[in-house]
Amino acid sequence: MNLNIGIDIGGTNIGAGLLDEDLNIIYRIEIPTNKDRGYDFVKSQIISIIEDMISKASKLNHKIDSIGIGLPGIVDIEGNNVIYNANLNWNNVPLGKNLRDRFDIPINIENDATIAGIAESALGVMKGYSNSVFITLGTGVGGGIIINHKVYTGSHGLGSEIGHMIVGENFYDCNCGNNGCLETFISSTAVRRYVINEIEHGFINTSIFKNVNSIEEIDTKLIFECAELGDELSNKAVNRMAKYLAIGIANIINIIDPDIIAIGGGVAKAGDFFLNRVKDLLPRYILFKELDFGEIKLAKLGNDAGIIGAAMLKEYK
Repeated sequence: MNLNIGIDIGGTNIGAGLLDEDLNIIYRIEIPTNKDRGYDFVKSQIISIIEDMISKASKLNHKIDSIGIGLPGIVDIEGNNVIYNANLNWNNVPLGKNLRDRFDIPINIENDATIAGIAESALGVMKGYSNSVFITLGTGVGGGIIINHKVYTGSHGLGSEIGHMIVGENFYDCNCGNNGCLETFISSTAVRRYVINEIEHGFINTSIFKNVNSIEEIDTKLIFECAELGDELSNKAVNRMAKYLAIGIANIINIIDPDIIAIGGGVAKAGDFFLNRVKDLLPRYILFKELDFGEIKLAKLGNDAGIIGAAMLKEYK
């Protein structure tokens, strides 16, 4: 039996798994990324992980069929260079080339949101659909697009950047330099900044301060908890987020018309309390209101999605 290695590189930790043909994780590793030590050190850790996985497979009398890697950033179309990765402070580093020079095993590298979309397409809520879109809501906003059961990244590897769809004007600029990116309206960072901005401009009648001693302690989890308890400012923030996510989803539906859109990431843990608001708003923004459109569901694989999707990447390229 051949096994596949899936590696999920984050700003804090590197998670990796050895998966069998049924996509069961039979061996798992997680280590700190140590991003502050630079590219060469992180690369050496990835190499050590792969060597450990190969050794483990050998002891089980199995071979490694492929290695898949997901990371937050943009990878060139050949999968040789990581063009940009803000979380790791990487710019045009030859990760794919370096690993292929070291290992005689097929290696594929892709954006982490796309990787998670692959996992949801194979085992999660997107399973059984040929055209699907995955949106992850966390510190930023990522996207993965699957068309005819294949990853879509465009002609230059720049596709699926759903978080940088411009949907309006905002009170602060995106990290990419533009103003009005979807990410600045619907990420956990965006919700927190909106609440703090409202407080700084005089909206102080809020129960948020019953739970924190200062503005710096406010986080998105608290905002959603206060919204569920009826806090006016928190609900204003959640409703604003739901509105712009509905606009973003409507744009995707109007352009791609997928079978399903799955919402994942930390913010999505708010569940139906949040998703129902999005669903209620969505029809007003869709072009063809008399026609059916794709389902909107919460993703279900959680933290395992990165490892599973990375291990499957070869099949979707």
